Order: sequence, then C-alpha cells, then structure tokens
Amino acid sequence: MSQTTEQAQITEQAARRRTFAIISHPDAGKTTLTEKLLLYGGAIQLAGSVKARRNQRKATSDWMELEKERGISVTSTVLQFEYRDHVLNLLDTPGHNDFSADTYRTLTAADSAVMLIDNAKGVEAQTKKLFAVCRERGIPIFTFVNKMDHPGRGPLALLTEVEEVLSIGSCPINWPIGQGSEFKGVFDRETRQVHLYERVSHGSTKADLEVVDFEDPRLKELIGAELYQNLLDDIDLLDVAGEPFDADKVARGELSPVFFGSALTNFGVELFLKRFLDIAPSPSPRQAIGGSVETDAAFSGFVFKIQANMDPNHRDRIAFMRVVSGRFEKDMEAAHSRLNRRLRLSRPQRLFAQDRETVEEAYPGDIVGLTNPGMFQLGDTLSAGAPVRFDEVPSFAPEVFSFIRNDDVGRLKHFEKGIGQLCEEGLVDLFWDRRSARREPILGAVGRLQFEVVQHRLRSEYGVETGLEPLAFEVIRWLGGDIEAIRAVYWGSNARLVEDDFGNPVVLIMTPWNLQYLQDQNPKIRFFANRNELERAIAKV
Repeated sequence: MSQTTEQAQITEQAARRRTFAIISHPDAGKTTLTEKLLLYGGAIQLAGSVKARRNQRKATSDWMELEKERGISVTSTVLQFEYRDHVLNLLDTPGHNDFSADTYRTLTAADSAVMLIDNAKGVEAQTKKLFAVCRERGIPIFTFVNKMDHPGRGPLALLTEVEEVLSIGSCPINWPIGQGSEFKGVFDRETRQVHLYERVSHGSTKADLEVVDFEDPRLKELIGAELYQNLLDDIDLLDVAGEPFDADKVARGELSPVFFGSALTNFGVELFLKRFLDIAPSPSPRQAIGGSVETDAAFSGFVFKIQANMDPNHRDRIAFMRVVSGRFEKDMEAAHSRLNRRLRLSRPQRLFAQDRETVEEAYPGDIVGLTNPGMFQLGDTLSAGAPVRFDEVPSFAPEVFSFIRNDDVGRLKHFEKGIGQLCEEGLVDLFWDRRSARREPILGAVGRLQFEVVQHRLRSEYGVETGLEPLAFEVIRWLGGDIEAIRAVYWGSNARLVEDDFGNPVVLIMTPWNLQYLQDQNPKIRFFANRNELERAIAKV
C-alpha cells in the first residue's frame, strides 16, 4: 500500500470516529445514559439500571465489585461500539467528586464531552469543575438535560442557568413538550417533527415512538391543547430570540448544543445520538512537544489510564492508550519516549468494560488496551517513527493523607505489590518517610473515598487486610533545589519531609499559613504544586 493510499485510509477511518466522555455531578444519570447509548448502538440488548435489584442486570460500565455494591462509578471505563457507520469510543468516567483526578485524565483522551444536567437540580458543583477542565482544553461540549420525566425548573430556566453560571452560549437542538408526568416527547427544531414516546418498563428496551410533523392537525389532540399552545409559544421565542446554531462556535467550545430527554425511560436518547454523530468532531491533530502531529502521520499515542486486575482470573495490568495518529497494528514496534527504547506491542486489546478482544488494528480516536508488565506510566508516549512526546496527562496534588498499615505480616509481599500497582494507576499517590522508624507507606488522595477503594481492592484483589491512620496535613509541595540543603532544613512539627514513589523530595504541611512561613524561611528552595511542575522545571535546566 502506497503512503498516499494508506494516509487516505487513515483519514477515512479517523472521520468515522467519535471519542467522547460524559461528565456530570453524581446522580445526574450518567451511568444510565451510558447504558442507553450502548442499547441504541446495539452493544447490549438489555440496559441495566444502576439501582437495579439483585436479580436484575448491573450496569455494564460498572465492572468493579465495589461499584456494583454502592451503585456508583469510581473508575473510568472504555466502551467502543458502532452506530450508523460510525465508531464510537465512549469514555465512562467516575461521577464521584473524590475521583475527579481520574476524570480529568480521561478527558485528555476525549475529542468532545457530553455534559449531563439534572432537570430538577440544574448546574451542580462537580459539573462546574469538569466543565472548567473541558473549557481549559478547548473541548466541544454537548448538553443533555436529563430527567425531563421528573418535575424540574423547566427548559428556559435551565438554559439561562447554563449561560450565566458556565458562561457558554446554548442552542437547543430539540425542545421538550411538558415535563414530569406531562412529558410527552421532544420537538426536533431542524426537521420540525415531534417525537412522541411511549414509556417502556424501566427503560430496559428501546423506546417506541411516533413521529408527527409539526403541521399535522392531529398534534394538538395528541399532546393536549395546553401543551400545544406552550409549544407554539416556545418555538416562536426560540426562533426570534434564541442563539442560532454555529458549528464553528461549537468546535471552539463557545456554544453548546442542547438536547432534552430522559435516559431512564429512553425519551430523546436516540435522537440525541443521531444528531451528536453529525455535529461532534472527529479526531484532530494534537500538539506534541516540538510541533503538531497530524492524524494521518505515522502511528503515535499516549497512555492516559492504567488499571490493574480488570480480569480477576489473570491479575493483569492494562495501560489505556489513545491513538493520536496513524494506524496501530498488532505486534508492531514503537518507540517509548520516556524509556528511550523500542517495544513490541503484543497482545493489544479492545475493551468493553471488563470484557475484551484482541485488536488487529486501530485508528486515531480509538482506545487500545496494552498489557502492562511495568513498562508504562501515566502520560507515556508511543510512536512508530521518531520519538514523540505528548504533554497531555496532568498530575494532581492530593488533598488528604493517611498511613496505611498491613494487618497480616504473612501477606507483606501481596501488600507491597497491591500498593505499588494501585499507585501506578494514579488512584492514590505513594510517599515514604525515609527518616522515620515507621516503614508504612503514606497515601495521598484527592478524596477520602479513594482510601476506601484502596482498602476494598487490597482485600478483594490481593487478599490483604489493612488499617488506616489519617494524617492532619492539608498542603503538599514538591521541592526543587540542592538535595542536601533540603534535607538540612528544620521543618518543625507542622511539616514532614517525605519522598514520592519516584524519589523526589516532597513536604507535607499542616496549613497554608505554615507553607507561607516555610517559603519565607527557605528562599533558595523552590516549592512546586505538583510533580508536573517539578518535572517541567527540571527539563528547563
């Protein structure tokens, strides 16, 4: 195959891809919407509710036992399926605030995001945080207002809130007819058709619908005179005062197309999916250190997530790699930029939650699972040609800290292996106090629920019982400067000098006031907010 022909094939395949994440506040219905998109994509035949009873299906995207027990998502999973000649890579992210770092890292692999908003609650705290990350990265954002079958604030109030709170324009692609028990369906503004839905039991199958032209004289009778008049008034208002759809503004993240529906009962889900495919961006060039990488260039990709023990039978570790450019092929050789060596990428896998199959080839936008025998870290870059480095995956400073204790001396090796692998995933950070008589590791996390997940996984995956001893530190800083000078500092009782798992000096500090005091007393030492900042400073030297 000539280079021109191969590049044309790569371009064609990339154009078919839509790689996106769903972001929301907890309990807005994110996992339910994920399930319904899979249902309409033909990936599953029966959608399971997260709140399903014991004898019902569990959510496909929640594969970890703790997730099934608690009814929450605490890991990012990758779900690939085809729909209308498109390949969709859906990045399902944790909704719980304590796992925001995992969500942020996952967003680096996405080309767009679907922001899910609860009809009754509007724009919530976690949604604001995740939206800010999308805006910082310039990710196009699509809004799905969920739970229209429940009483809520109403579409006009929600649009106003989105625009005022998030400072982004909004353009309704469809419009709801009623809400709560009076929710009848949605009006498609482009086709000027009304989609009337029949409720389905638990939303476990595709919704039956009747499509009626807006001018059809039966419409007034079908939805009722009051809702019909409200719809006429709303459409007139939108046509006159609403912001028009502008694809360029959407691509720049300045305008969010808005859809209304109910994921639980399947109202509006398929209509959203069809229009999303038309509007959402396909993979585009990405900025690497030293220049931009086009999608039709030689293969390159970066690791944005690592997950241990997805398959309990094999106890393996999977590195999730986003393909940025070119064609990935099974058993190909690639340059590993951090290790400065070439690796054979054998046994690549396509993942669907915990299920997997061998990948023969993949294209820009696809997510490939690489078996990880300790070779990969978060942010690693692989490339077929000259070494490439993408600076895509951020590190995050933990906010809570705790000693973790192995309660079974006979399981020490299992404890050490488990802690090492879970920290490799980025679930928690690992620190050591080399000067202390205590040899227990210190864990740092964004939220305390992460400690609970670590203990659960150590118990269920490694057979290790542990205890936690919380530490009162609130602030962490990575340190730059002469290592002997750092070790000679008297840190006092309100700070503790430790090392991270990469051997970098780190100080844990009680309060922001203590941090300011230490900075004033030690002007020759540099204090960095996270490991990325330290590494960038070292690279400039």
